[in-house]
Amino acid sequence: MLIAEFIFLIATLYIGSRFGGMGLGVVSGVGLCIEVFILRMPPVSPPIDVMLIIIAVVSCASILEASGGLKCMLQYAERMLRKDPKKITFFGPLVTYSLTLMLGTGHAVYTIMPIIGDIALKNKIRPERPMAAASVASQMGLVASPISAVVACYLGKDVLQISGLEDLTLFKILMVNIPATLVGVLLLSLYSNFRGKDLEKDPDFIERMKDPEFKAEIEKSFNTTLNEVIPTKSKVAVLMFFTVLLLIVLTAVFPQVRMVGDGIVSMSMVIQMLMLAFGAVILIGTKTPVSHVSDTVVFKSGMTACIAIFGIAWMADTYFSTAMPEFKAVITNMVSESPWTFAFALAAVSIVVNSQAATAKILIPVVAAIGLPGPILIGLMPATYAYFFIPNYPSDIATVNFDISGTTKIGKYYLNHSFMLPGLIGLVSACLVGVTLAELFI
Repeated sequence: MLIAEFIFLIATLYIGSRFGGMGLGVVSGVGLCIEVFILRMPPVSPPIDVMLIIIAVVSCASILEASGGLKCMLQYAERMLRKDPKKITFFGPLVTYSLTLMLGTGHAVYTIMPIIGDIALKNKIRPERPMAAASVASQMGLVASPISAVVACYLGKDVLQISGLEDLTLFKILMVNIPATLVGVLLLSLYSNFRGKDLEKDPDFIERMKDPEFKAEIEKSFNTTLNEVIPTKSKVAVLMFFTVLLLIVLTAVFPQVRMVGDGIVSMSMVIQMLMLAFGAVILIGTKTPVSHVSDTVVFKSGMTACIAIFGIAWMADTYFSTAMPEFKAVITNMVSESPWTFAFALAAVSIVVNSQAATAKILIPVVAAIGLPGPILIGLMPATYAYFFIPNYPSDIATVNFDISGTTKIGKYYLNHSFMLPGLIGLVSACLVGVTLAELFI
């Protein structure tokens, strides 16, 4: 019966994935109702902590975008990229990775991707090389961000009860995941630098250039933020945003600051409070109209992600809480002999649910039950990003559309797409480095 119910869970997630975004969340709500009222599974609590983290971070980041602060950051990034355009395949992914690390969301990639493609085209570089790598790098940065929802999941009470992780801190997670994911980004960029044929030797591109309309579109394309005047208030907003990031890290490094009464305030709650507070500081300090905030890319994509996780994690948690005894036995047998195989479980769930935070929320309770070594759990955090495997994630689809040259694409056989090999290289190398560092620091 549990196998049949698991197949139902996967089928529901698959159907939801065909709608994408918010559709995945509400379709999961249908699955949840069937689990509870037909299959008679006791419902668990919804993933409130993860949702509150997303709401708080998105609130602050979308106010930053509405104030012009994000455009200011992009302009600085573009200046750097255009100074040495021949290295766009390395610098492009590093820029999208850095934006994710600072903003706590990978959806800022939409704003910089047309610029990366433009720089590649202007320098006769195959756009697929930097663009596919940049899309993958933007998602890899989530496990290295001090304000991302997935990192907050790893600071929850379930993780702190695992043997060896009783004194786990945000600083320790960052010590492992920042260098691990950076190595992954650099290696996938190195591979990407040599992938595919050069643009002037690509037969598909040469054939397209015979079309006068396509040729004219390529020759006239030009995306840039450099000719835009950035107001002082936008620069002030960026300084305010960096201030809250610094405060969050300092609060993690000096936990005595969080001692209140007889207990200690969790980092999850600290992030929520500081993000909300500094959202107000940016809003008031820059006199940004509140009505502009809900129109930003970050707000729309972030709220969509929140609804998706609401349904996905609630439905999956309800199933796994019922199936835990049997599921624990299967996973324990696999992991006891080879703990690193837990990476496959993380990757498999990630591919289905399209969310690192939801993946962590689903599987961390399983880890707490099976006794996986703490350093392995932290070292394998990059494996929560494997949803590049099926090219239906919004940033990947957007990247394909932004590449007007047509070199970044979803292949004829669906899985032979532009993001597959960069994703696999980044995931495997980040996990290897992560586990090594976790054994030293955790």
